[in-house]
Amino acid sequence: MCAVRTESVERAMSILNAFSTHRATMSLAELAEETGLHKSTILRLTNSMAIYGFIQRDINGRFSIGPSVWRLGLIFRRDFIPRDKVAPALKALVRATGETASFYVRSGNDRVCLYRENSPNLLRYHVEEGMRLRLSTGASGMVLRHFSGEGVADMSGFNSRGTIMSVGETNPNIASISTPVFSDQGDLLGALTVSGLSSRFDRTAREATLPLLERLARQLSSEDPRVLSGETERSAT
Repeated sequence: MCAVRTESVERAMSILNAFSTHRATMSLAELAEETGLHKSTILRLTNSMAIYGFIQRDINGRFSIGPSVWRLGLIFRRDFIPRDKVAPALKALVRATGETASFYVRSGNDRVCLYRENSPNLLRYHVEEGMRLRLSTGASGMVLRHFSGEGVADMSGFNSRGTIMSVGETNPNIASISTPVFSDQGDLLGALTVSGLSSRFDRTAREATLPLLERLARQLSSEDPRVLSGETERSAT
């Protein structure tokens, strides 16, 4: 059965999706350029969105995301592993590798970057929290698909712990390594992932990262108190 599409709703969603951490505020002209919508359409839609707190406009006429988006984000995250548990592991991976560390979860047919710690390098793979990517690509996508019960055509890349590497799938210049994180009951919580430029995060670097990545994933799975206290980050350096 085909989903019924509502054009006005899709236009409103395109306005919300136009914002990012790099473009947290935009003028009417910038929104029109980013979305391809007419200015009159943007004004009509944002007036309605502002009533429910999804868009706000300052005294200079610049638009930004409203507090209702944050509220919905908190509701979405409530069912997942909390930030204060994952953050030390992400920081430990960045300190050890110099690359970007992320924690992905599955949302329907997408993977969502729930938490991330970006690489300090100027040339890096930048991932924003809340970013939705295709589930069909990338190391984290393969981990989430396989361990949520969906078939993966080629299983040869997985090692015995369910870790897999990928090169150039989401971005031709990016390499990643990802491993599953489970609850104490064996349910899939998400995919702990490190991503970086393939010229720098080459196979040797990825293989060197593998033991730390898998150890941190096991500690997250077992609710190791060192992860909660931040001791894992200190011991990894």
